Amino acid sequence: MERLFLVFVRKVVFGLIGKRIIVPGEVVFEFPKRVEGTFVEGGKTYASTISLLSDDRIIPLKGRYLPKVGDLVIGIVKEEKFNGYVLDINSPYDGQLDARESRETFELADVLSVEIIEVNEVHEAVLGRPRRLWGGEILDIEPVKVPRVIGRNASMLTALRQYTKSDVIVGKNGRIYLKGGDVALATIAILKICREAHLSGLTDRVIAFLQSETSARTRK
Repeated sequence: MERLFLVFVRKVVFGLIGKRIIVPGEVVFEFPKRVEGTFVEGGKTYASTISLLSDDRIIPLKGRYLPKVGDLVIGIVKEEKFNGYVLDINSPYDGQLDARESRETFELADVLSVEIIEVNEVHEAVLGRPRRLWGGEILDIEPVKVPRVIGRNASMLTALRQYTKSDVIVGKNGRIYLKGGDVALATIAILKICREAHLSGLTDRVIAFLQSETSARTRK
């Protein structure tokens, strides 16, 4: 009975804005469609993780990061090898950085922004274009929330940078680098985005929040 009530609430609340929450095992499409956050069985498409369905587009709200060619990620050096480095990229799979990719040498626990240039047969990410990130702080979020932190046409990211005056680098693997400006406010705003990622009008609400908080800080 409780599950039926929740399904009813989902349909009423999210149906009004053209969106609804789907839960694992729920039929998403009556035909096979292989997209992230789903699996196909018996000619139908089912949700494999809790997701948001919007205009036939599935937006997973949970899930680990799986490396994709072209992604910018933030990694942490976890092992030095004779020919390069192994990086923790917040994924079930490690990232491999060849020493020839940089004139710099790195040390354990160094934080780097890197690009995934290849994914090999065992799903390890081959990394390139490393850049060391000095100082600053690292905030970990659900990788599936990254598109909401960036926003459409980078609108959310632009607002975060504008109002907090912080250097904000968002890795597709769910790691965010913050330095300078009001890092505390940037962190609070990003956590707000993550909590409310499934709701409509998020960008406007976050901008209003940032405007209110920066005004309050100015008056102090």
